Parts: sequence; C-alpha cells; structure tokens
Amino acid sequence: MTLLLIVAAVALSIIALVAVLNALMFPRLKAQPVRGTPRVSILIPARNEAAVIGDTVRALLKQTYAHFELIVLDDASSDATGALARAAGADDPRLKVISGVPLPPGWTGKNHACHVLAQHATGEILLFTDADTRWQPAALAALLALLESSQADLVTVWPTQHTETAAERLVVPLMMLAIIGYLPLVMTHYTPFAIFAAANGQCMAWRRAAYARVGGHASVAASVLDDVHLARLAKQRGLRLRMADGAGLIGCRMYTGWPGVRDGFAKNILAGYGNSVLALLAGTLFHWLIFWLPWLWLLLPETRLWGLLLILPGIGVRALSAAVSRQRVLDALFMPLSVFLMTLIAARAIRWHYTGGPRWKGRTLPQNSIHGAAHGS
Repeated sequence: MTLLLIVAAVALSIIALVAVLNALMFPRLKAQPVRGTPRVSILIPARNEAAVIGDTVRALLKQTYAHFELIVLDDASSDATGALARAAGADDPRLKVISGVPLPPGWTGKNHACHVLAQHATGEILLFTDADTRWQPAALAALLALLESSQADLVTVWPTQHTETAAERLVVPLMMLAIIGYLPLVMTHYTPFAIFAAANGQCMAWRRAAYARVGGHASVAASVLDDVHLARLAKQRGLRLRMADGAGLIGCRMYTGWPGVRDGFAKNILAGYGNSVLALLAGTLFHWLIFWLPWLWLLLPETRLWGLLLILPGIGVRALSAAVSRQRVLDALFMPLSVFLMTLIAARAIRWHYTGGPRWKGRTLPQNSIHGAAHGS
C-alpha cells in the first residue's frame, strides 16, 4: 500500500508540474496579418463526410487569407460527399474536388488519400486538415502567421474540441490532458528527441520541402497514427516542429456519441502504446492507480488523508487542461468515470488486435507500431 501511495504521489506531482508549465507556455492561435503571401494548398481527405463537408468547404473559402487552393479528395464515399463539396464551392476556382483511386496494399485509406492530395498540390505550404474541422475566417491567416514567426517546418494545431454528449465530454478532452500533462512543451519544441514529438492530423501545415524530406505520407503508409509518426520523422530529420492550441479559431467535433468515441479512440490507442498489449494494460493500470484508487483510499481511515491529497491534483490537472483547451472545467470531477470509459476503449482495442485489426469507416486498418513507422519501415 505504501509503495502504491508513493508511486501515485510522485507521478501526479510530475504530471502537475508539466501541466502548469505547459499551460503557461503553450502557444495559442490569434488573429493577425501575414507578412508574406505564400501559396497554400489546403488538402482534405474525405470519406463519407456528407454531413459536414459542405460547411467545411464554405468556411475555408471564406478565409481572410485568400492565396490558396482547396483540394478535396472523395475517398470512395458511399454518400454524396463529392457532390456536396462541389456544390459548396459554387464554382469558386480555388476549389478542386478529385476522386480517390483504389487503395493499394499496405496503405491506410487516409494516408493514401493524403499522398494523392499532395501529388495534386501546387502550394508552397501543404495544409492537411480533416473534413470535420471547423475554420473561423481568420484561422488560416493566424496559422500562417505562426508558421512565419516561428520559422517552423511543421506547425500542428490542436483544435478546440466541440463536445456535446456525455461520452464526448468525458473522453475527448483527455487528448489535451495527455498533451498538457504528459508532454513537456519545451522538449517538443527545443530538443531533437523524437520521443517528444506529437501532432494532430486535424491540422498539420508543412513547408513543401520539409514534407518531401520526411518522405511524405508514403513513409507512414500503414500507420494509424500517421500524424505522430510524421512528427517524429520530422524531429529525426532535424526539422523544426511547433504546436499550438486552436483557441477557438480552429475547432472540431471529432466523434458523435459513445459508439463514435469508443471506436475512434480504440482504432488508435494500441498503436500509441507501440502496438503492445502489455504496454496498454500497464498504462491502463497506471491510470487506475493515479485517478481511481485514491477515491477508494478515502474509505480507509489510515489512507483517507493520502486519498484526499491525491484526488485534488488529479482533478486539478484535468481541470487545468480543460481550461487551457476551452473545455468544461467541471467535467474534471468525473475523472474516475473517464478512466473507466478509457478502460472499455482499451478492451475494445485489444479485442480488435486479436480479431484482425481496428475497424474504421468500413475498412480494417493495418496493425503497426510507433517504433516501426517512426523509422520509416
């Protein structure tokens, strides 16, 4: 019992320290003009996105920074994604909608779509974004201003997540908890170590030469964590990576309801642990230790004070990450329930692992490790 208390106390202390420093240092997008006028290729892979693609195209065509092309790839959709994207463009010459080609062996659908999009792009800046990402009119200018001022080769933005159902509110914000609490920003921005690299595929802006230097999406063809793997390759190639918070200028509603949340996170979570079931189980137990067991320790007189002392930083870190990323701070009180839902997600990922691989949008995704993809294998 004493050892568990010590481990939990030390872990939460480190997480809290990282979270406070990151909260103070994390860059946030802000509306500002761009000095240069680089041509930007905005690239959207879209598969069965009829519900959102029209709004996304219209929002992007209303950007205050106008020197761009917008290319949407309709990736074998079974709905009207392509037609709706074209209709939303209203004959705007900056919009091009192309059709995907049959998926080659060894590729995930999204990675191949991004690869094809990059081949069609003519811009100096390649901006990959998702069909459900929401862009305010000043967002593109803000992103380019950050790319310009930081002299980065890759800027990735963590969009403000829109969460509506209980499952979304309890699980989706944990993504920013991991970034704010577990990933020291100073190591990501200012050291060459690839282990500290991270990125969000909802918004990744590359200088064309940097994208070519890492081998583009062909270097991570089978990865279900292509964004993280590409960021690690950028670090390994000596390129400059910068992260930023969307600060309301760029947003996203990742998933709708528990089934979407469960499957969306389950398709990635095992790859995030190096495709190791044992590592995922260890990570799950670790989170039960620091975010769940302290509540049980409240029931025992001899550990009640320790339980209270450990519950407070656990809630505090979750609340701080919510405040930084514009989520509901009071949802931090339900952190034990969030951990329980993540346990269910981990269980689904493990079941998929032993029954053929993750499923997403009608496709079975390849299983691979971060280690392999980050080294270009």
